[in-house]
Amino acid sequence: MYDGIVQELIDEFGRLPGIGPKSAQRIAFHILQTPTFDVARLAELLSEIRLRVRFCEVCGNVAEQERCAICRDPRRSQALICVVEDAKDVAAIERTREFRGLYHVLGGVISPIAGIGPDDLRIAQLMTRLADGTVQEVILATNPNLEGEATASYLSRLLTTMQITVSRLASGLPVGGDLEYADEVTLGRAFEGRRVL
Repeated sequence: MYDGIVQELIDEFGRLPGIGPKSAQRIAFHILQTPTFDVARLAELLSEIRLRVRFCEVCGNVAEQERCAICRDPRRSQALICVVEDAKDVAAIERTREFRGLYHVLGGVISPIAGIGPDDLRIAQLMTRLADGTVQEVILATNPNLEGEATASYLSRLLTTMQITVSRLASGLPVGGDLEYADEVTLGRAFEGRRVL
């Protein structure tokens, strides 16, 4: 739609996940039309991120050192590990300020359609972490979709041989949601996960 470099910039933004053509166009034009936008700083950060950021050698979270800040924090409970799909999930759980244990990032979920099996995930590293007997509970916090459920089920079966409590995050109705708009699976899970008041 646009000439040369403008269209190239829009196309590059459009390659990012969750950014459609209109969003890519808005971002590109924001950069073009905002004189105070620091393009040099953005370019510098994009170059540096590949050099400075790595994955934690223990949990797989993003880090700038060998171990992430959570794994280095002595105040975190060593007896709890929350298993998540990717590093974005760690950030989401941390925002709740409810969990004070450690994490294990799988790096994805089991998805036969996409050709991703258990050996493609960080499951072996999880089993190594659990081998010393320090961990007492593993919380499975994969997404409540088909792949996330399959991954949680696989891990649950794998961990039943160990003397570890395995739990799954509850799922059901969102706060502020209406019953009439809930699908059958969500409503069913809400009934299964009900609690006595």
